[in-house]
Amino acid sequence: MSNLELGFYSFPFLLLLIFMRAPIGMAMLLCGFGGWYWAMGGNPTPLLAKLKSETYTTFSSYSLSIIPLFLLMGQFATLSGMSQALFRAGEGFLGHRRGGVAMAAVGACAGFGAICGSSLATAATMSKVALPELKRYGYSGGFSTATLAAGGTLGILIPPSVILVIYAILTEQNIAKLFLAAFIPGLLAALGYIITISIYVRLHPDAAGTRPPVPMAERFTALLYTLPVMVIFLLVVGGIYLGIFTPTEGAAVGAAGTGLAAIFSGQLTWAGLRDSLLGTARTTAMIFFIVLGAGFYNGFLALSGVPQFMADWVVGQGFSPWFVLSIILVFYLIFGCLMDSLSMILLTVPIFFPVISAMDFGMSPEHVAIWFGILVLIVVEVGLITPPVGMNLFILNSMDRETPMTQTYRAVLWFVGSDILRVIILVLFPAITLFLLP
Repeated sequence: MSNLELGFYSFPFLLLLIFMRAPIGMAMLLCGFGGWYWAMGGNPTPLLAKLKSETYTTFSSYSLSIIPLFLLMGQFATLSGMSQALFRAGEGFLGHRRGGVAMAAVGACAGFGAICGSSLATAATMSKVALPELKRYGYSGGFSTATLAAGGTLGILIPPSVILVIYAILTEQNIAKLFLAAFIPGLLAALGYIITISIYVRLHPDAAGTRPPVPMAERFTALLYTLPVMVIFLLVVGGIYLGIFTPTEGAAVGAAGTGLAAIFSGQLTWAGLRDSLLGTARTTAMIFFIVLGAGFYNGFLALSGVPQFMADWVVGQGFSPWFVLSIILVFYLIFGCLMDSLSMILLTVPIFFPVISAMDFGMSPEHVAIWFGILVLIVVEVGLITPPVGMNLFILNSMDRETPMTQTYRAVLWFVGSDILRVIILVLFPAITLFLLP
């Protein structure tokens, strides 16, 4: 059996391990180990040398140090009460409108995502704050949970984003430029969800209640409490983009800023600090293990020649670049329902990125790489709210046992439709994504 055939046969075996509920990092590590061993003719020496070198180079990477810092930033942001401040401000300005409390929840998710960087954490945190208020003002259970599940996806798209950092490392792209490129698509996502809410409550008036207007003085008072969020976001993203500090240094500044905000809010106790550090350590260990497994498996695929073969084959068939891109995005949309976004990125980007890079989209290679990364991030995150196995849906269901999952499914399809429309727009008009780039 040739190395190329071995590489292709490894895919069904990997999927089998995943469907047998093996941890994705372990599944990729086993496939990488087995592939290397077989490709080397059963000689364990190269595999052991690879184990030593791959482990060291992976965990000693300076670029990866940004991940625990952004995760710690999210932990401190959760403790500091920023989610409550964002929701109160949004509720003050929008709550009296039809569907306004749901719109405020989406806006708060967008703001919290700017300092959190995790979809699941954004959905879980904001649901604790907004779900009781939505129920209090007569919003139906399915519409409430669907809104918060969709709003949670903004956590990974609006920079800073851990997934974008991983994509930048895999494709050797500039992290600051990826963050900048994600900004407008993130705002479009929030705006699309707000428009979706506005349409939904007009077609289903019983799904949303109303609340009395808040005095203007109280609105601006609530807005003042969101200043730490805006300052930290501008300091981190603006500092990175202006070259004042590197992305890793920016993550450290963000973690320090959210930590200070948590201290001044009185929420950061010694127990809270310990829990934040342990939570960051656990999530970092999980991510790094997946990165290590992906490194072994992708190294084996490179040895087998599968990525280059795929790129040459697709180009040789004369397919339209837009057709190839559409097929890849549909693939991500479907498998995003079954796998988490990090695993999808690590597993597929080393295969699909060479294919996209070989196509002519009328743009520079750097712009193609950044544009493709944002598109992939969006469609993978859509999988978090796509029935029947969207992870955000299960998180919201666990926090609202009284609402049947079927009601959430029916309501969330409206938000999925908004996401698909946004993807189509960004595919047809790449300049929207690339507008802010120098």
